[in-house]
Amino acid sequence: MSRRLLISAALLLLPLSASAQQRPLVTEDPETIGAGRVLAEMGLDYGRGVSYPASGLEGHLVRVPLVGVSVGISSIAEVQIDGGLFNRLSITERNVAPLSDMVTATGDSTSSVEDWSIGMKVRLAGETASRPAFGFRFATRLPNASNESGLGLDTTDFFASILGAKTIQSIRVVGNVGLAILGDPTRGDRQNDVLTYGFWMARALTQAAEIVGEVNGQIDTRAGAPPPGTGSRGQVRLGARYTVGGWRGDVAVLLGVTSRDPSIGLAAGFTYVFTAFAIP
Repeated sequence: MSRRLLISAALLLLPLSASAQQRPLVTEDPETIGAGRVLAEMGLDYGRGVSYPASGLEGHLVRVPLVGVSVGISSIAEVQIDGGLFNRLSITERNVAPLSDMVTATGDSTSSVEDWSIGMKVRLAGETASRPAFGFRFATRLPNASNESGLGLDTTDFFASILGAKTIQSIRVVGNVGLAILGDPTRGDRQNDVLTYGFWMARALTQAAEIVGEVNGQIDTRAGAPPPGTGSRGQVRLGARYTVGGWRGDVAVLLGVTSRDPSIGLAAGFTYVFTAFAIP
C-alpha cells in the first residue's frame, strides 16, 4: 500500500484524534471529540495593526493564554468553552469613536480579559465514501472584556453555523456558513445580523505532520453603516501541525482581509486529547 493510501486510512479511521482538533484554525470541523473524551488547547497570538472601531484604538495586540476545552457528552455532541485570560494592546493611534470617551487607559497600552464563548457542536451525519460529514454548532459570546479598556464591546452575541467536511485522500476540507446576531454597543435596542463563513484545508505530509490553510470571517449585510464593532472582518491563516500521540503542536501566520483586521500576525499553541470518563 502506498504512503498516500496509508495516510488516507489514518485520517479516516482516527477522526476523533485528528480531524476534530482545531488549532490553529477557527472554522469548526463537524466531527466531535467523542463520548467521554476531553480536548484541551492552549496558545497565544500576536497581531499588528489591530483596529477597534468602537473605542477608536489601534495598535499591536498580544493574547495569552488562549484557552479552549471541549467535552464529549455523547458520540455525536460536545460542549465547548473558549476564551482568554489576558489581552494587551500596545496603542499606536487613538481616534474619535462612539465609545472613545469611555476608555480609561491613558498610557501607551491597555489590557483586559478575552470575551469567553460557551457553545455546543452536534454531528448530524457522519462522513461516508460518497457523502461529506455535516454538523451544527451554536454558541454565545459573553461580555467579559470591558469597554473601559477599549478592547470590549460589553455585548452578548449569538452564533449558529452549519458545518461540513470531507476527506479526499490525504486532504481534509472543512466549510462553515452561518449567522451571528451581534449587539450594538451604543444602544441596547438594536442589533446587527451578519453572515459568518469559514473554509480550511489540511494536507497530510506524513501521519504526524500536516500543513493547513484557512479563511474565516463575517460579512455585514446591513444597509448603511453597521453598529461599531460589528462590520465585515476576515482573516487568513497559513500554518502547520504536528501530532505525537494525544498531543499536537501548531504554528500559523495570520493575514488580515479587511482594514479592521491585523495586517499580519503569528499564532502558536498545543492541543491534548484524552479520555476522561465513561458515558453510562
